[in-house]
Amino acid sequence: MYINGAEVRSGTTKEIRPPHETAHLLGQFHASGEEHIHQAIEAAMNARESWAAMSWEHRASIFLKAAELLATKYRYKMNAATMLGQSKNAFQAEIDAACELIDFLRFNVHFLSQIYKQQPMSPQGMDNRLEYRPLEGFVLAVTPFNFTAIGGNLPSAPAMCGNVVIWKCANTQVYSASVFMEILMEAGLPAGVINLIYPSGPVVGRICYSHPDFAGVHFTGSTGVFQDMWKSIGTNIARFKSYPRIVGETGGKDFVFVHPTADADAVVAGLARGAFEYQGQKCSAASRAYLPSNLADEIKTKLVAELKTMKMGVVDDFTNFINAVIDEASFNNIKTYIDNVKNSDGKASILCGGNCDKSKGYFVEPTVIEATDPGYVTMCEEIFGPVLTIHVYEADRWIHTLDVLDQTSPYALTGAIFARDRYAIDFMTKRLVNSAGNFYINDKPTGAVVGQQPFGGARASGTNDKAGSLLNLYRWLSARTIKETYVSPTNYRYPFHQPE
Repeated sequence: MYINGAEVRSGTTKEIRPPHETAHLLGQFHASGEEHIHQAIEAAMNARESWAAMSWEHRASIFLKAAELLATKYRYKMNAATMLGQSKNAFQAEIDAACELIDFLRFNVHFLSQIYKQQPMSPQGMDNRLEYRPLEGFVLAVTPFNFTAIGGNLPSAPAMCGNVVIWKCANTQVYSASVFMEILMEAGLPAGVINLIYPSGPVVGRICYSHPDFAGVHFTGSTGVFQDMWKSIGTNIARFKSYPRIVGETGGKDFVFVHPTADADAVVAGLARGAFEYQGQKCSAASRAYLPSNLADEIKTKLVAELKTMKMGVVDDFTNFINAVIDEASFNNIKTYIDNVKNSDGKASILCGGNCDKSKGYFVEPTVIEATDPGYVTMCEEIFGPVLTIHVYEADRWIHTLDVLDQTSPYALTGAIFARDRYAIDFMTKRLVNSAGNFYINDKPTGAVVGQQPFGGARASGTNDKAGSLLNLYRWLSARTIKETYVSPTNYRYPFHQPE
């Protein structure tokens, strides 16, 4: 752990094993107890006043230096930690652990400088200004396993705004998270500003969500966990000094809708990449697809042929497109969905893949399920693995199928449409306005780039506060309006009070 700028060891260790090579002991980490959570909160609160008072330029310099260190000295170490600990291939690690995290650090500095420049009008005789303060208390950052960049951004974005942070990462992301803490400390981050601990989720929640100085949570993870967080915070609302900011990006059941005029080859490429890169373990991964009857056979034939060329195995063999899913619990969950297709009473069938093997690592073959029922469970529920479910609709009922798509899932994170007909594209874009926070036209629904496609969804997918934009940073600031009058009135009376 890293508490108050120092390495902390509890003596209670847990093993880190690569998901693709479970026989290999990669390392260990020291689990946090309740006392470490309290120590982290105390360290953060002790650091708060000095950190909040530091000039914006000096805070920004720390994170820009961290970006430079990650781009150079630490690039390969961070990529390797992500590949080994989270079973990402070299390309997926590079675009995540290096490129995206560097972008988050640099772009957030840029966005925050824009926010600070936004000032109100000052008519003659007065000066009006806005002061953007950090929140009054500490922020809890709870980060997932699947993106090292998210792991780094969720604590660093509030910290950049002057907040102090308790960072609880997923146990399956500890290795790369600890490397990022090394980078931040070398970049000059003061002690106590970000404190990285490894407790269980319920324990950290019980302590933080009842603490008077709790000021907000920055979360990426499951919808169920986020809803429990919100409930706990609401229950304790009278305890807090201020109303906590609750920012979360949660689940998705991301769609690809194929119009009858679509380019079949573009659809196949979009599905192959969108559904199966990083084993489908992306909040944005293509998970359900709607194919028109006039193109369905061609798309299915070509997609199956593409999947048969995908190699699966360890991360240090760069010819492997598919690696392992994150852990045994995930493996078992995905396998259950696949096995249940066989007992679906004709509602669904396995078109391709479906094999699962955990003898050496948690490997799930890229799997395509065809559902005759658009309400079949794998069309509705988030699986978080290399499983794509397709449904074929009658081409002349594409407008009706848009309504089916919109009503099938509670989520609204990402979605993609494929079409050549511009009128249809315009119609679908409007009809699906609430179906996805990130909407893609003739492209896969994954791969949002910081500064280009601010990321986040609504409905059951989160608060849509758009990581990688000004919108997210506003959530970690508390504005104070200051008015200064140059020549103060010396009499309470207004002109209409004077006698004629």
